[in-house]
Amino acid sequence: MLTTLSAALVLAGCSTTTAATAPPSLTLVTQSGATPGMQGMSSMTGMPEMTAPSGAAADAPAPAGPNALNINNFAFAPATLTIPVGTTVTWTNKDEEPHTVVSNDGTTFHSPGMGINGTFTFTFTNAGTFDYVCSIHPFMHGSVVVTK
Repeated sequence: MLTTLSAALVLAGCSTTTAATAPPSLTLVTQSGATPGMQGMSSMTGMPEMTAPSGAAADAPAPAGPNALNINNFAFAPATLTIPVGTTVTWTNKDEEPHTVVSNDGTTFHSPGMGINGTFTFTFTNAGTFDYVCSIHPFMHGSVVVTK
């Protein structure tokens, strides 16, 4: 009988009971200009300010005029531009996708990737027809015709 009582006590000591607990509650505190849940974080002092580098394309207004080409809806507009020798042409990316401007020969001009409102300029010093594409989207084609 003592063995049975000891076994019962051992089993009783090993059992666990789980108390029902309420789910945790979450309260978001919002201050003017703060991120919800980040009380006191309306100003993050000591953090470097995120700004574009000086002269970045995003800071410059989009060029306009007879020597400006826009990239919009995955197309160059105008598709063909005629200019005299010595003219500088500016392409502006109006799409939300990156684009490039690359001459078909791959060496005359080649822009870096341009993000939204990014620009690329090139001065045409020789007469001729310069066909180009977007190297990211090769179905996009354009031409610059340079006259003497």
